[in-house]
Amino acid sequence: MSIEFSKKLAAHETPIPGVVVYDLPVHGDNRGWFKENWQREKMVALGLPDFRPVQNNISFNEKAGTTRGIHAEPWDKYISVATGRIFGAWVDLREGPTFGTVFTTELDASQAIFIPRGVGNAFQTLEDNTAYTYLVNDHWSADAQGQYTFLNLSDETAGIQWPIPLEQAELSEKDKAHPRLSEVVPMPPKKTLVLGANGQLGKALRKQYEGDSSVEFAGRSEFDVTSAEAFSARNWKNYSTVINAAAYTAVDAAETPEGRAAAWANNVTAVSRLARTAVEHDLTLVHISSDYVFDGSRNLHTEGESFTPLGVYGQTKAAGDAIVNTVPRHYIVRTSWVIGDGNNFVRTMATLAARGIKPSVVNDQVGRLSFTADIAAGIDHLLQTGAPYGTYNLTNDGAPQSWADVAADVYELVGGHREDVTGVSTEEYFRGKAAAPRPLNSVLDLSKIQRTGFKPANSLSRMAEYLG
Repeated sequence: MSIEFSKKLAAHETPIPGVVVYDLPVHGDNRGWFKENWQREKMVALGLPDFRPVQNNISFNEKAGTTRGIHAEPWDKYISVATGRIFGAWVDLREGPTFGTVFTTELDASQAIFIPRGVGNAFQTLEDNTAYTYLVNDHWSADAQGQYTFLNLSDETAGIQWPIPLEQAELSEKDKAHPRLSEVVPMPPKKTLVLGANGQLGKALRKQYEGDSSVEFAGRSEFDVTSAEAFSARNWKNYSTVINAAAYTAVDAAETPEGRAAAWANNVTAVSRLARTAVEHDLTLVHISSDYVFDGSRNLHTEGESFTPLGVYGQTKAAGDAIVNTVPRHYIVRTSWVIGDGNNFVRTMATLAARGIKPSVVNDQVGRLSFTADIAAGIDHLLQTGAPYGTYNLTNDGAPQSWADVAADVYELVGGHREDVTGVSTEEYFRGKAAAPRPLNSVLDLSKIQRTGFKPANSLSRMAEYLG
């Protein structure tokens, strides 16, 4: 076998999305040759997904003409030739517009190829004593075998030009019986799981992903984040992303003994289980944060500001953020003053206006509203664009306001009078009441998420739409 020595490590795209051929540097002398078949740091720097292989398999083939495939497994593969030479054929068997796309090439020991989950893999040996090796990022199991997708090697639609005609090649009876492309059920993508799907943000995420069969929704009755059994009962191999919209948000009740326990159970212990699950199964974890992780002493809060929570709720949210930050693939979406489908400040003010009530509203807490439709759209934007992992502030845009300003806007939009709203300090409003401490300034800097191309809607215009 003739191998080209001293190639530079290089990547070559193919017609199948995600399938990439790599040239590997092979160093040889009179004794033989040596190569770095898999070198994580260099490969990832070149653009290969950090797909975390867990198993190394070798297929030894005694005779030229041995042909195997076409098999699409529910995991990613990094394939190379240890010795000999092969003709490889790959067919996209994933759901989507590239279903049926074919790529073929010859590989020797100086090349490798990355094959994403759901792309059918086949090869034909061109030399005797060929060893075909591959790294995979999941362990084989009987359950996984039921998720395989197959295509017949002689499928007319794929039209693969095998160097050695199949009638002269060595095939298994099982491979001969695989279906034609018209009969293949495409492999669906891994799913996104939305937890807390019945809350205000959960409902907005339901609307954002309406009709998308790859997104699964679970309320507390379907998945209780405080239950260890809920985590162990789920087959996480079927998922790529978890959006955690579940949280304990009763700010004042969190200051009570019962509320403190519930806040820590939901916002910290449950989040630690989610983070461990994400690390173990290489999931992307999207987690919702809060302005309450800050004490409100700054005029503008950036993503890198140190935590300074004032009350129990803020302390639990800060602890949850710190945990999620250890997950390699994570988005922490920090928001404030959330308004969605359910009981909230804007609905309450609209109801009071309709009843002719003239309320006293806090005027020394300043921030921006965050409508759940925009939070959901921002989450989808981060995931779809593959924005760098990390923390992103996400509220609606516009001039910062006090709660009294927001209430006055609501009154005006529903036909009332701004003057019906009277401003009052936080201290005066909560005098004699059991209440958690609140940050006086909750304005979040939006420049980071805006740099990714996401432009949150103006708060006042969104409120007008919300109130109809």
